[in-house]
Amino acid sequence: MSHQTPTIAIVYVTGNGHTRRLAHAVADGADPARLIDVEEMTSDDWDMLDAADAILFGTPTYMGSSAARFDTFLEEASDRWADQLWADKIAGGFTVATYPSGDKLNTLMRLAIYAAQMGMVWIGPNQIGAPVAPENPGLNRDGSHLGLMATSSRDKEQLIEPGDLETARRFGERIKLAAARWTR
Repeated sequence: MSHQTPTIAIVYVTGNGHTRRLAHAVADGADPARLIDVEEMTSDDWDMLDAADAILFGTPTYMGSSAARFDTFLEEASDRWADQLWADKIAGGFTVATYPSGDKLNTLMRLAIYAAQMGMVWIGPNQIGAPVAPENPGLNRDGSHLGLMATSSRDKEQLIEPGDLETARRFGERIKLAAARWTR
């Protein structure tokens, strides 16, 4: 039995490049995946989202919630709710903030609730990092399983720590596997 490669869209907004860097790492794991910056969306991007098997949402966490520009995208996309255009698509989310907590959980909860209201099937990361699994230093260092969390690096050339980028890549792989399984 042959399986078609699932179509995966990663829609995000970035402030200073951190979320973009994280989105690219997720895309590396989900390859092939289409990256869509909400500030540059076209009608083709909307068509791709409507046709995708999986949609991942990415936004920085600012002052304890998702970025206002991303919230505007979510409000625009909610026009698809009444016709359930995104129902049964795989969904997941990711965020980045300055502090290890940074109230990122609130952002992920907002995205997961949005996906649930749209009838989507939410998938979180499954990486177990140190200290529980000492052999995995740097992986899932924020200990999040609802969605992918990253803490911005103080090194502005790097933006995201290597362990968070690897966690993001593995999250992309998991989304790809879930979408393939879900769409058989």
